[in-house]
Amino acid sequence: MKETIAQLVEQALSSLKASGTLPADFSPPVVIENTRDKAHGDFACNVAMVSAKAARKPPRQIAEAVIEALPMDPAITRVEIAGPGFINFFISDATSLAILETILTEGEDYGRSNVGEGKPVQVEFVSANPTGPLHVGHGRGAAYGATVADLLEAVGYAVQREYYVNDAGRQMSILAVSVWLRYLTLCGETLVFPSNGYKGEYINDIAAQLRAEVGERFRHPASAIFADITPDEPAGGDKELHVDALIARCKSLLGDSDYEQVFAQGLNAILADIREDLGEFGVHYQRWFSERTLKDDVEKAIKRLSDNGHLYEKEGALWFRSTNFGDDKDRVIRRENGETTYFASDIAYHLNKFERGYRKVINIWGADHHGYITRVKASLTAMGLNADDLQVQLVQFAILYRGGERLQMSTRSGSFVTLRELRDEVGNDAARFFYVTRKAEQHMDFDLDLAKSQSKDNPVYYIQYAHARICSMLAKLTSDGVAADAQRGLAQLARLELEEERDLANRMALYPEVVLAAAEQLEPHQLTHYLRELAGQFHTYYNSHKVLGDDPALRDARVMLSLAVQQVIANGLGLLGVSAPQSM
Repeated sequence: MKETIAQLVEQALSSLKASGTLPADFSPPVVIENTRDKAHGDFACNVAMVSAKAARKPPRQIAEAVIEALPMDPAITRVEIAGPGFINFFISDATSLAILETILTEGEDYGRSNVGEGKPVQVEFVSANPTGPLHVGHGRGAAYGATVADLLEAVGYAVQREYYVNDAGRQMSILAVSVWLRYLTLCGETLVFPSNGYKGEYINDIAAQLRAEVGERFRHPASAIFADITPDEPAGGDKELHVDALIARCKSLLGDSDYEQVFAQGLNAILADIREDLGEFGVHYQRWFSERTLKDDVEKAIKRLSDNGHLYEKEGALWFRSTNFGDDKDRVIRRENGETTYFASDIAYHLNKFERGYRKVINIWGADHHGYITRVKASLTAMGLNADDLQVQLVQFAILYRGGERLQMSTRSGSFVTLRELRDEVGNDAARFFYVTRKAEQHMDFDLDLAKSQSKDNPVYYIQYAHARICSMLAKLTSDGVAADAQRGLAQLARLELEEERDLANRMALYPEVVLAAAEQLEPHQLTHYLRELAGQFHTYYNSHKVLGDDPALRDARVMLSLAVQQVIANGLGLLGVSAPQSM
């Protein structure tokens, strides 16, 4: 209907330009909005106000001229001027209710579009270091990223979901030495575990599996391992130097081949757990990209930056002059010992992404990565790429509450609530839904008690109950020996004379716009809020009016209205990764 009204307004403007009321070369934007107050009609247009300056006439005078020039359309019952010059359009009941046939005809495709025209978009999300199980903080990024990808796909983009596996660097070395030390303990060695090591029970499990596979082949006496190594804190030592020394000792005692096996044992076990955890959460990827495969890309990126004149040497290290592109300081690309930095891998990874042909790259990072945005975009510009093609969405941490008390978390100490534990407690549906009810950049308090409650205060329960309620109603209709017939019911839509029925139809007509806005603005919470409002309207209507009444024609029309609500709720929940149950 918005497109129809916009076309009518365009025709009216053409007439006004032809008559000299508006300048012939003036083409004001025609924007049709939904009204918030039903007293102001169904749709509003502000073209008169944006045309006033060019036409040198008061907005209301232009609005009167536009209305006078508007072609007739049976869908529009009247047009009025409001305020300083808004043009308000009132739509006929038949036109509003016609959306029901569209919904029931399109079914699961209702709300989908081809706005994206198949343009390739990559969405990279979660990408947690494979040093431990996913916790509830990762869960928010997973739910948000998966929903954003599904929304973009729903509006016509060719989406690739990618997980960047940080399987190189110091944290992975700390993981490997943590596994080895726990393995040694299982072999009977007595040692003091480093305070900077990974302490979770999962490390013991991996170590036990390693011992089951290799026996005591990787065993070395604790005295040889800790000889000449500075004590850990709080015994007066530096915990970072201590763990680095243990990493070096681990590599020297085991040798390349055995160390690689210990490294792989930890990496593969945790990565397999992450894959399984995300899969059970309804989050799937087309590609898992290993950081360890980036060696050639790193050298290619360094050469490109060097050829473009953006690198320099200082104190034996190679630096990227990122301050020329808005960064607060220059960044090291290669250290004095010849090793490249994390940032060098980040640059290479993003170069790799764009060389794969993506028109748009969306990174979903934790809020603690805010400082990385400027430097990564600087590197893209320095390599001759368009930094605007990279969009970074920051996801704030989720804070868990149970019984009004905040739950504490620490990944390194092993004291944290895993995503799997959260899912076991509240279920996938509640977790997926609650995670995306707020803007990603806003802090989130996750109330475990609310997520498990069966009340209208629990939004996902309230929405799912609306869907199940309609299923139950249809089951009763069937048990009464009446089949829901679309052709018969749609023929009776004129019997829907209540204002609540028209409001429900108008709310459902907004669904495609909500999906498009949520996709383009990367804001799934717009869809969660819409579904709650739709469910609330339906519950109020159902509680006030009998759908399966004695009048067959009215009953059939109301069943069609209910079926449309059921379809829209199912479609919306599907995009959120949430089920639409038939009973509750």
